[in-house]
Amino acid sequence: MPPSPITSPDDPALAELCSRLAELAGPLDQTGAWPAEQLRLCGEYGVYRWFLDPTWGGQAWDEQAILRGYMALGAACLTTTFIITQRSGACRRLASSDNRPLKQQLLPSLASGTAFATVAISHLTTSRQHLLKPVLRAIRVADGYVLDGFSPWVTGAANADTIVVAATMLEGDNVESLDSPELEPSGTQLLLALPTDLPGVSTPEPAQLIGLSASHTGQLRLKRVFVQDQYIIAGPIEEVMTSGQGGTTGGHQTSTLALGLAKAAIDYIAQEASRRNNLQAPLEALQAEHEQVTNELFSLVRGVPICSNQQLRGHANSLVLRATQAALVAAKGTGYLVGHPAGRWCREALFFLVWSCPQPVSQANLCELAGIAD
Repeated sequence: MPPSPITSPDDPALAELCSRLAELAGPLDQTGAWPAEQLRLCGEYGVYRWFLDPTWGGQAWDEQAILRGYMALGAACLTTTFIITQRSGACRRLASSDNRPLKQQLLPSLASGTAFATVAISHLTTSRQHLLKPVLRAIRVADGYVLDGFSPWVTGAANADTIVVAATMLEGDNVESLDSPELEPSGTQLLLALPTDLPGVSTPEPAQLIGLSASHTGQLRLKRVFVQDQYIIAGPIEEVMTSGQGGTTGGHQTSTLALGLAKAAIDYIAQEASRRNNLQAPLEALQAEHEQVTNELFSLVRGVPICSNQQLRGHANSLVLRATQAALVAAKGTGYLVGHPAGRWCREALFFLVWSCPQPVSQANLCELAGIAD
């Protein structure tokens, strides 16, 4: 009998799903295999419907509800939840498009979980956006565009049916080669839904990461891939990444995942503290800090911020690093054994130091680690 779809962050079905994901998290970390079973479960429980309008089969949860859901899932299995953020990012980009036939074609199956999509946009949101030669380029041809190059950090590309790809437009007289010096960036970018079965699309073996290797995050390569106009999401326009509803990069998701992982570590310390009085004071301090940073998150969502988004990210990064290491201390030598969750949490916490981390946040984390007052 299929499970009941989750209808709110307070639905008991969410706790049921999280329990099942937590059981699978340890073996997933050790094998590094793509979490097909976890993602299937999330589809059965209706997780993918949270992010989409009822027009497309979704439930249209508000942002506060989505973040609460993410926090619960992140505490259960960070890898699976991270993949879902990339999937939901693709869905939001599609949903914000004016291309209704494309939405009708793709969004219902994404809402149901029968299809998987991800995003290839990091090259326009990191330092690679300033390179003289764009790493992923596009030129206009009859009835569509030809894309060439690569995107460096794409999650689950080899498992995706569709990848939302951002490319920098080139213009000039010689369109025979996208590497031609006669072609120069036009100042505009293109966002499109790339079918992964097109000729010229390839996904090399994903990178081996310290944590979250099962997310299969690695390069997407395109070699003169022709994409028809029907797959255009937005553009070509300047700063295509800021276009459309949900078009901003960054946001609160990464901090939410950090809070979810910190919660898992703090809950473990609470279990140990029930048997060991010496853990009570550190536990209470971490619980109070978790509550404070969670309040910072939701104050931003409500539009009455008590800190900036960058400050939130810095606070969440700091908390998750310390909470996971405190869990390792509480676990003692057992926590250092392969397979114990405390060791996995410590590795996973390092993710937040490097993934979509703005320079001011990196600098603040660096100063804290060096014992320098910010």
